[in-house]
Amino acid sequence: MKLINYTVNGHTRAGAIVEDQVIDLNYAYQAQLKAEGKYRYEEIAHAYVPANTDELFQGGKESLELAQGAIDFILKNPDSFDKKVVYNRSEVKVEAPVQKPGKIICVGHNFRKHIQEMGREIPSHPVIFAKFANTILGPEDDIPFYPISEQLDYEMEFTFVIGKQARNVSEEDALDYVAGYTITNDVTYRDIQRRTLQWLQGKTVDGSAPMGPYLVTADEIGDPTGLDMVLKVNGEVRQSTNTDDFVFNVPKLVSFLSGLMTLEPGDVVLTGTPGGVGVAMDPPQFLKDGDVVTIEIEKIGVLENKVSAVK
Repeated sequence: MKLINYTVNGHTRAGAIVEDQVIDLNYAYQAQLKAEGKYRYEEIAHAYVPANTDELFQGGKESLELAQGAIDFILKNPDSFDKKVVYNRSEVKVEAPVQKPGKIICVGHNFRKHIQEMGREIPSHPVIFAKFANTILGPEDDIPFYPISEQLDYEMEFTFVIGKQARNVSEEDALDYVAGYTITNDVTYRDIQRRTLQWLQGKTVDGSAPMGPYLVTADEIGDPTGLDMVLKVNGEVRQSTNTDDFVFNVPKLVSFLSGLMTLEPGDVVLTGTPGGVGVAMDPPQFLKDGDVVTIEIEKIGVLENKVSAVK
């Protein structure tokens, strides 16, 4: 499945993209239950296939499987319900696949080439920091460029979302705890990031984590290694790598992080950025008003956002 949140008529709900259509997951499951003659179908649907993805992930694989079954049902029976279930993609605004995660964990120094261009040594343990939910934008939103800095930079990030509670998970079992994968642009205000030893200030400005274009469930990705990644600014390739270049791959990160803290469904992990960031160019090339940043990751899709200066 390709999971999103979508907004129509001022309401945001969980959906899935199927070709050029958006299917409301909760309403689709209600329709299926009603057709099966279930009493209290609304309450059952809200419990097992909630109307937002944050709660949907809490249901684990069971909820995702029920959502897939509801999609299959509604595609065969599109007019079986009294609420609108299926939209053309152009009718709705596609939002980020995660809205209010409990944790956004970011990994630094995790691509060998990026570490080399920054003149640092390969770390023996993952370098981690955080972003917060205020940073999340959808794939149809502009990246706000606030006049607090002139050094706005991009960072292409392969991202995974936790699908069930994880504590002290082994590397061998780690992928069973991943709900799916998406793309994030870890937008960074470089001078603010570097004015203290802690990076947090430059990483947590409102709107600094565009995410999307959707979350591809783990069953569709399988092994997340060997995936090509490319970032372009106004069509010019700036970053190009493959997930084989990870220092710490997804199983290692799930195992390591779950040894530090309990990972909860819906928690988001950004796995680091490769070489080619703007600050490392000679001379540095920072983003400016009107620039278009396009990120494509194999098997996931394309995330594209325009930079928009905030007056």
